[in-house]
Amino acid sequence: MQLLVSVRSAAEASAAIAGGADIVDAKEPDAGALGAVSLDVLREVRVVVASKRPLSAAIGDAADEAAIERTAHAFAAAGARFVKVGFAGIASAKRIAALAAAAQRGVDAGGAGRSAVVLVAYADADNPAGVARDALVDIAARTGARGVLLDTADKNGCGLRALIDPDALTAWVARAHARGLIAALAGTLAADDLPFVRETGADIAGVRGAACEGGRTGRVTAERVAALARRNHEDTKQHEEHEEETL
Repeated sequence: MQLLVSVRSAAEASAAIAGGADIVDAKEPDAGALGAVSLDVLREVRVVVASKRPLSAAIGDAADEAAIERTAHAFAAAGARFVKVGFAGIASAKRIAALAAAAQRGVDAGGAGRSAVVLVAYADADNPAGVARDALVDIAARTGARGVLLDTADKNGCGLRALIDPDALTAWVARAHARGLIAALAGTLAADDLPFVRETGADIAGVRGAACEGGRTGRVTAERVAALARRNHEDTKQHEEHEEETL
C-alpha cells in the first residue's frame, strides 16, 4: 500500500518527500476536502517533486462540464499525473458521468497521455452514499478514469473508519479492482488506521492532518511523514510475512 500525503506548498512537498511519502498530492486544506491550490503553487510543487514521486492534485467538486474540463486541462498541463475531482451534492449517476467525462477530456488534452483522472466520493455525503460510492466505480470505468477515492467531506467530523463498515469498504475496493481501477481511501486517517486501510485491499492511503504539526491546516513535517511511512512499511512487511506463512 502506498502513502499519499497532501501538501499545500513546495516547502511541504519537500518535507513529504524527505519523510518518505510515496505520492505527493497538491491540495489547499482551507478550501475544503478537495480544495485546489493555485496553478502557480502547483507548478512550484511540481519543480520540487520532479520525477521523485507521482504528483496528484485536487481540483474541487464539479458542477459545470465546461468549467471542470478547463480546470482539469490546466492542472494536467501544469504537471499533475493524477487529477482528483469530486461531485458533492450530486445524486444523479447520469450527471456525474457527464461531469467525469468532461474532466477526462480535459486531462487527455492537457496531459497528452501523461495524466489521469481519479473520481472522488464522500463517505459522509448527505445524498445516499450508494449512488456516489458504488455507482462511481462503474462511472469511473466507463469514462476512462484511472482510479477512485473514498474520502470524507467534513474534516471536523468522523473519520472514514467510523463511517463505513470494514466489509463494505473491502467490497468497494474489490469492485474497483474488478474494473481495473486504483482504489484509494482517505478521511481523517491516523497512523493507527493504516493497518485497517490495508486490510480492505486499498492501493493508497491518503493523509493530511496526520502528517501535520498543528492539525490539518497546520504544516506538513518530514518527521510526521516519516513516522507514518515507517508504520506503513512495518505493517506491510508483517502482512506479507503473514501471507507467506499461510501459503
